[in-house]
Amino acid sequence: MSKFTSGRSLKTLFASFSVLFLLSACSSLVSHKTSDYTLATGGQGPVKEQRLVVKHADLAFSIFPKKQKISGTTKLNLSTTKSIRQVYIDLDSVFTIHNAKVNGQSVLENQLSHLDGLITLQLDTPINGDFEVEIEYSGSPRIAPLAPWDGGIVWSKTQTGEPWIATAVQGEGCDLFWPCIDQPFGEPQSADIHVDVPQDLIAAMNGTLQKVTTHQDRITYHWKTKSIHNTYGIAMNIAPYHLLKDQYRSRFGNTIDLAFYYLPENKEKAEQLFKEFPKLLTFFEQVIGPYPFSHEKMGVAETPHLGMEHQTINAYGNAYKTDKYGFDWLLQHEFSHEWFGNQMTNDDWDHMWLHEGFASYLQPLYAQYLHGDLAYHAYLYERRLTVQNKFPLVSNQSKAGHEVYDDESGPAGDIYAKGAMVLHSLRQLIGDKAFFSAVRHLLYGTDSPTPENIAPRFSNTQEFIDIVNSATGQDLTWFFDIYVFNAALPELKVKRDDTSMTFNWKTFNDLPFPMPLELRVNGELKTLDLQRNNVLSVKDSDVVIVDPNGKILREEKYINQYRDEQAAN
Repeated sequence: MSKFTSGRSLKTLFASFSVLFLLSACSSLVSHKTSDYTLATGGQGPVKEQRLVVKHADLAFSIFPKKQKISGTTKLNLSTTKSIRQVYIDLDSVFTIHNAKVNGQSVLENQLSHLDGLITLQLDTPINGDFEVEIEYSGSPRIAPLAPWDGGIVWSKTQTGEPWIATAVQGEGCDLFWPCIDQPFGEPQSADIHVDVPQDLIAAMNGTLQKVTTHQDRITYHWKTKSIHNTYGIAMNIAPYHLLKDQYRSRFGNTIDLAFYYLPENKEKAEQLFKEFPKLLTFFEQVIGPYPFSHEKMGVAETPHLGMEHQTINAYGNAYKTDKYGFDWLLQHEFSHEWFGNQMTNDDWDHMWLHEGFASYLQPLYAQYLHGDLAYHAYLYERRLTVQNKFPLVSNQSKAGHEVYDDESGPAGDIYAKGAMVLHSLRQLIGDKAFFSAVRHLLYGTDSPTPENIAPRFSNTQEFIDIVNSATGQDLTWFFDIYVFNAALPELKVKRDDTSMTFNWKTFNDLPFPMPLELRVNGELKTLDLQRNNVLSVKDSDVVIVDPNGKILREEKYINQYRDEQAAN
């Protein structure tokens, strides 16, 4: 879940800087304003070009709520396959860097620069292979103007005036509060997270709790995750939480810990919502496959913002509201990202529809699971009314996050609504067996996943196309050319006279679109292969309904008219 503000410069602004030469004392390497570079996540630049692998991240934070400051020490175990003389790390320049080390050796002041959110460490000798970078820093992190859509850290208060703190940085990236590789490929393969907070507060984090250490008037929580982890998914949730916990016996034979960190004033509401956790797990494991992080937990933390898909500790701030389909849409949506976003991560923001399109489609599927076909189609119709078709879902160019979500230059909300509708049409075209087989291959790399044989993976649209083609034994590239790589929907042209009806697909640039067309003629279903025969013999009295079950996403003038009227009101 996310939406970015527009007007931010791309990280491509830095693509020409192979070596940054601003050399200044560590104590002066600080700005009072977050740079456009930091506010963009992904895209081009020296960090992407260097393409370091993050084998492990050890993150230590001390949180000072009264001053709204943090201090931290980050150790990154990195690997490179080529010889390098500079190391590039992303970190917001609002922080002061106190010390930096490479393989345990302090970097001299004249070998360190921190310009507009990009740390450059000059090396005396080239490095090739594995190495460690350690950075000590402190400062006042960016306060989120409107989390989670315009993110940063949220310093809030509970009803009783106690600190209630959360991070939400999907749109801007991990570098808003820790030194990282702010790229999709920058995921740590594992992480230790230490959070030091005032006593009486609890830090609910990713992974499993290893140790709690009390010292004077503060307390440190040590969390550990052994899974590959989205950079923006590493999250802090700090409050005087109470904890609901249970265990879920999976259909795959394993046991999953359930944890809900909630504010004590919401105890009764939290207990009701907690009952939904096993229902969600049952649905997802039955329809999609095993929960990817069963060795850690299914975790949720109540947050002072709406929500976000933070791996094993999803942020929840939907005020315990059940929607018209009988479930909490926010809880369900963010949980779906444990599969589509955390288990399977796009390798570039350009393919973000694989996260949000699937997560959005899982909501009508869940409504169908709970209440039947009427709820499924009603949910989908609401999705259909919001499809804009201004830009393709995928541009086939490397994108920064905000470029995808900018409705003046990118698909924006269509990665949700149109993505869901595209998946609906694909499922109707190829059938449930091939569709869900393709989904499992996309997620797990296998059609027979078990909790023991899965690990998080990267993917992209082309791999999904290849998977679909393999699952169906057909070349369905035409389907994705129309729906994913181009914006305009296919339009069905129908002509009727006294004896016949003629059907033709009109597409952008006359692209091929061999989509079968289902018709209901006087109550009887027929399917036309328009490539072979696009003419239906009819009598004047025949009642013909085109695509009666709404299988095909296509241009519909009445929907456009309705949307235009709503926009004008």
